[in-house]
Amino acid sequence: MKIVKLNKNVERGLLDVRRQCDSQAQRVATRIIADVRKRGDAALVEWTKRLDGLNLREGMWVSPREIRTAAGKVNKDLLRAMEHAAQNIRRVAEKQLPRKWTLEVEPGVRISQFVRPIESIGCYVPGGRYSLISTLLMTVIPALVAGVERIVVASPKPNEDLLAAAEMLGVTGILKIGGAQAIAALAHGTKSIMRVDKIFGPGNRYVTAAKQLVSSDCAIDLPAGPTEAIVLASAGNPRWIAAELLAQAEHAPDAVCFLVTTSRELARRVQQEMAEQLKLLSSTNPARISMSRAGAILVAPSIDAACAFVNRFAPEHLSLPHNPNDLIKKVRAAGTVFVGPWAVQPFGDYASGSNHVLPTSGWARARGGLSAADFVKCISVQSISRGGFHRLAKDVQVLARAEGLLAHANAVEARQ
Repeated sequence: MKIVKLNKNVERGLLDVRRQCDSQAQRVATRIIADVRKRGDAALVEWTKRLDGLNLREGMWVSPREIRTAAGKVNKDLLRAMEHAAQNIRRVAEKQLPRKWTLEVEPGVRISQFVRPIESIGCYVPGGRYSLISTLLMTVIPALVAGVERIVVASPKPNEDLLAAAEMLGVTGILKIGGAQAIAALAHGTKSIMRVDKIFGPGNRYVTAAKQLVSSDCAIDLPAGPTEAIVLASAGNPRWIAAELLAQAEHAPDAVCFLVTTSRELARRVQQEMAEQLKLLSSTNPARISMSRAGAILVAPSIDAACAFVNRFAPEHLSLPHNPNDLIKKVRAAGTVFVGPWAVQPFGDYASGSNHVLPTSGWARARGGLSAADFVKCISVQSISRGGFHRLAKDVQVLARAEGLLAHANAVEARQ
């Protein structure tokens, strides 16, 4: 893990890397989506066989019996951990849910907000040898809190642990499909799969590309690019800081993890600790690749310069292990912030209750992480009495005529 002096050129280079378009993934996803739209189930069967080695001819859906059987085999400690995480995620989601309200803005003019759940959603859960149980919890639980009626989970080769988690949550619609073909099926539908209204959940580069491509026809939660983590600290425990960065770096070979500091001494000690901890990881751990490719220790000339970089980068995960009360005031853009030395980032990945589906690639400059609010529609309702009509009529006619919209003005005049 290299130590680099943070300056404008270095910052520009780090930001430019994220702006590069993954044209290869878009080409592949475009081809798969077009094929699924054209040939439906047949395309799903062929792409799943080709990419995941799974034969879907006997069925695309996990049977209720398979789900029940898996639930009976789950390790009790794992079940307890899932229930603990689910309880916290549910409590946070309930707090996030928008509420209905009514306001009389002036006599006779009343505006209300109704909150209605999205009717059907798709939750994409990366699967395989280690299906991401946590992603199932993070996407399904807010949907349940919001009152979503139809929840479809798509996961390539869902394992027993994932099915047990689905059973715990009462989810029965589980597709044995992954990749861009799963996104295409959820967005456009096939003979066997009814389309959904919105798609949630992270995935690999092809899943991300597919979500962006279908977003004009089916709503999506947010683009989920490579994992990002920044630790911002001028002091602290080097061992803990190195471990924190490695925890996110092992998500994938393209994960991006930085320590941003003003202390060259801390930079040197974290670099040494990182080298030692990397030796303890298996040769196949993705952190070995991601830390060598994109990991760095950035030494800033001042804490203000460090904070300015963090806000421009807008990381998915940000840790403030040292002096957090002062630093948090300077944070303007981050998916989620971990405050203090004991707020370990994996807590947010699993069980603190805050959602781990977070904005990447700078999207944190415009929005936060997934919440129960993403699973509902806030519908405004306007109630106007006769008296309210007469209070608004003249000014609305003036405004409409100023914009050249005479039919607007006439609609008001017709009632006078």
